Amino acid sequence: MEVLKQLENKLVVSCQALEHEPLHSSFIMGRMAVAAVEGGAAGIRSNSGVDIKEIKRQVDVPVIGLVKQNYPDSDVFITATLTEINELIEAGPDMIALDATLRPRPSGVQTKELVDYVKMNAPHIALMADISTSEEAAEAEKAGFDCVSTTLVGYTRETEGQNIFDHDFRIWKEIHKTVDIPVVAEGKIDTPEKAAKVLELGASFVVVGSAITRPQLITKAFYQALNK
Repeated sequence: MEVLKQLENKLVVSCQALEHEPLHSSFIMGRMAVAAVEGGAAGIRSNSGVDIKEIKRQVDVPVIGLVKQNYPDSDVFITATLTEINELIEAGPDMIALDATLRPRPSGVQTKELVDYVKMNAPHIALMADISTSEEAAEAEKAGFDCVSTTLVGYTRETEGQNIFDHDFRIWKEIHKTVDIPVVAEGKIDTPEKAAKVLELGASFVVVGSAITRPQLITKAFYQALNK
């Protein structure tokens, strides 16, 4: 799809702040997106319909949208149900990201149902599968996703404590060779050198979040280094 061509070999910055975080505000996320684009970002990843709309008012780059919502009967929280899908379609991102792990979704919803719904009701919006293993990547490709992203490596029971940089990029390489659709690098990319390396290893594009847009975590890294 066109958005994948626009983002190829580029940097996408994740501008997200949850309700408990200091920068939680659509206005602030909009300005954060402006700063990211000024710095060279080719796209923005954003959480919630209201933030997406504000960011689209502020910058003219592709937006990857998602909605984070916790459910009591599932560990899936990234665009988990049709409710979140409809919120995103109304907000109008260029791409929708959703959890495509093999974990059960809330109320027994099937991932393929959500993929088919978007393709029927908003075929112009691309679909990104947030996955953690090569098996999940393969299933996402079968389901009809346009790309997969390593967003959830280290955040599922199967990959707890791991990241794509471990053991000479073993997980990354497994995922990359498993699918024919583009593979996006995201998660624990906290230095420019790591971002450049995964691009060198074949990432379609790179998504960086906390290392750029969560100042409380950036500050904490400096604080810990000074107080060892």
